[in-house]
Amino acid sequence: MTALAPHLARTRRKSVRAARLPRSLGRVLATAGTVFLLSSALTFGLGALSGANPAAAVLGETATPADIARMNQQFGLDRPLWEQYVSWLGHAFTGDLGRSWFTTVPVADSIRQAMPVDLSIAGLALLMAVVLGGAAGVAAALRAGGRLDRAVTALCALLGTLPGFVVAIALVTVFSLKLGWLPSGGYVPLDMDPAQWLRYTVMPALALSLEAAAAIARQLRTSLVGTLRENYVTGAVMRGLPARRVVFGHALRNAAGPALTALGMSVPMLLGGAVVTQQIFALPGLAQLTLQSAEQHDIPVIQGTLLVTIAVVLVVNVAVNAALLALNPAARRREVTR
Repeated sequence: MTALAPHLARTRRKSVRAARLPRSLGRVLATAGTVFLLSSALTFGLGALSGANPAAAVLGETATPADIARMNQQFGLDRPLWEQYVSWLGHAFTGDLGRSWFTTVPVADSIRQAMPVDLSIAGLALLMAVVLGGAAGVAAALRAGGRLDRAVTALCALLGTLPGFVVAIALVTVFSLKLGWLPSGGYVPLDMDPAQWLRYTVMPALALSLEAAAAIARQLRTSLVGTLRENYVTGAVMRGLPARRVVFGHALRNAAGPALTALGMSVPMLLGGAVVTQQIFALPGLAQLTLQSAEQHDIPVIQGTLLVTIAVVLVVNVAVNAALLALNPAARRREVTR
């Protein structure tokens, strides 16, 4: 019975952690839902208060009062604002984001055509940021105080001050104009030609990833240096465990929290920087669709693209918080006791 006590204690602790995880995730999801509702209300309200009118935008100065009234009724603008919002949000949950004032094309169809470009660029940029930032952060932490550590710190400080569009212009100048290795703009879908897709997306993704990689490297380096000085790491080394297992099997798991947080905070930055980056590389993405709609005062398209962007950011943040809770039981306990 005595021999089974440690095993029973470990089983009990695992059961307690498993019971706490759904409650913690529930709090995260509730917070994300609240943020989504408030953000959607703000997005719709700003569009409604902009004063843009479909009749004036589409028909021009020749629109008569009867034409304006008829088009307002067609788009549901003659109803109270709160009723318009509830109807718009309810239809949005079913995938109906309305129609463009100018082309009458469903907004969801326009977003569906542009979204793969953003997902390609942002996904590849996040992968680059994780690989480059993670490798640099671990290398700097393992050589803390050395030349490599100082070089990584200086490079991260430099990359953190460079806007994505400056990096994009530099990449185009070097790899397209000088060397001729990569195309300067355009896009090829992944399912059409994976090799060409990579050639067209690698420079935009790299331009967006460097700032995020620098943030991840800084956070991971600082956290990992502190973790490697913990008593349990020293004990693992003294027991003769391989250095690779100590770093990647024990220390890195506990040190990854700040880097994951930096990764989650990088997603809005990537989506925001995509506006200028897509303009430089002539990419037909969601940012370009939003920009063109803003120039035309096409409110339904603007509201739809902003709502989808908000949803993407919140989904990524929920995933990051779930990963943090899974990696750090202490954070899970704090969530439960709030």
